[in-house]
Amino acid sequence: MNIKLDRTMLVNAGQHVKQSMQIMVAAAVLGLMTSAPATAVAGKLEKEDLKFGFIKLTDMAPLAIAYEKGYFEDEGLYVTLEAQANWKVLLDRVIDGELDGAHMLAGQPLGATIGFGTKADVITAFSMDLNGNAITVSNKIWEQMKPHVPHKDGKPLHPIKADYLKPVVEKFIDEGKPFKMGMVFPVSTHNYELRYWLAAGGIHPGYYAPEKGDITGQIDADALLSVTPPPQMPSTMEAGTIYGYCVGEPWNQQAVFKGIGVPVITDYEIWKDNPEKVFGVSQAWADKNPNTHKAVLKALIRAAMWLDSGGLENRKEAAKIMSRPEYVGADYEVIANSMTGTFEYEKGDKRSVPDFNVFFRYNATYPYYSDAVWYLSQMRRWGQIAEHKPDSWYMAMAKQVYRPDLYAEAARELIAEGKAQAADFPDFDTESGFRPLQTEFIDEIAYDGTQPNAYLEKFPIGLKGMDKVN
Repeated sequence: MNIKLDRTMLVNAGQHVKQSMQIMVAAAVLGLMTSAPATAVAGKLEKEDLKFGFIKLTDMAPLAIAYEKGYFEDEGLYVTLEAQANWKVLLDRVIDGELDGAHMLAGQPLGATIGFGTKADVITAFSMDLNGNAITVSNKIWEQMKPHVPHKDGKPLHPIKADYLKPVVEKFIDEGKPFKMGMVFPVSTHNYELRYWLAAGGIHPGYYAPEKGDITGQIDADALLSVTPPPQMPSTMEAGTIYGYCVGEPWNQQAVFKGIGVPVITDYEIWKDNPEKVFGVSQAWADKNPNTHKAVLKALIRAAMWLDSGGLENRKEAAKIMSRPEYVGADYEVIANSMTGTFEYEKGDKRSVPDFNVFFRYNATYPYYSDAVWYLSQMRRWGQIAEHKPDSWYMAMAKQVYRPDLYAEAARELIAEGKAQAADFPDFDTESGFRPLQTEFIDEIAYDGTQPNAYLEKFPIGLKGMDKVN
């Protein structure tokens, strides 16, 4: 038997004896022996042995840290973490109950709930991180882009816009060749960020038409986007199957270390402090296991707090943990490159990006309704939502899937237990769930989460109003 588990069992046993004695004494004094058992089982965990899934990316860190630092055990949970083959398998296993929950793309619970792909009710009460992605192109494409990119002191000026890729794409089109890029899943942040960046530079990334049976996302496209699992991105690009991709770390830095590609822009530069991954569970599981769910959230919040405290030392330790084969399985140096606040673009062009990975700061763990609405707006923009929906529909879907109420319950318990401070969180009594107007996008189009249809009207490329894909 695992030593850590033995220690935990002994501690739990000791706590149980102590608690039982306290209950008996209190009951004897009050003459209420018959009511003691009911008091003792309040808040009891419905399920203690849990299995969570993840994909091999650095933003699964809160799960790894909650496990390695004993935060799950502190809550009486015995957790197994299991890497999954791809995002579809991961989602299907959560829906089928083979997994109790998982590290998910922020758009996955929304996509499932509205029925794009697999139809199921999935919720999230915890946002795992902000930022963390980048867009990488092959060396060959970079050499063709580079003459169009402004430079200063011999180095490219950032952010690098898709405007500088457009002449390259147009040359491919003129020669009758498809320009192919990879992203990780149709409802992934990566898909929407890549589309956002391309469209901002006048490159049409294509439409979906699920009502016509076309879920390729390539209708009317200048650049053809397709799904590639994250760990396979560098090798797929090296083979020439795709010319670039959008993915999370460490698979952009891996391209630099292998000398096969150049990350041209981070998602921080596309949309500053964008939500990236969430922890998702099925609605049925949440309904059946409310106390267990709250315990999981408490452990994950503590893990996120640890990741964003302790300066670089905690991040370096986290990078070492995630370099293990059971987690991400990439070299420590590759993972640490972004996890410790730097990012390398061209080989040797390493720059400070302190907020490349944010796990707790800026209320990163809070599941904002406005984040959900943004993802839904992009689903509509690119045809995954085929028809016009009123603003009220976006609000209703956001509130069904994103659950700040459950997050607040877990955070309040941590505050009461002295494991967190109220100042670490939004004011739960006044928080609306909608961020203030967000303006720091690469195309400078402002986003108000309470007005999704007005937001869609601002884009020159994409569906809006009563538009449908022809």
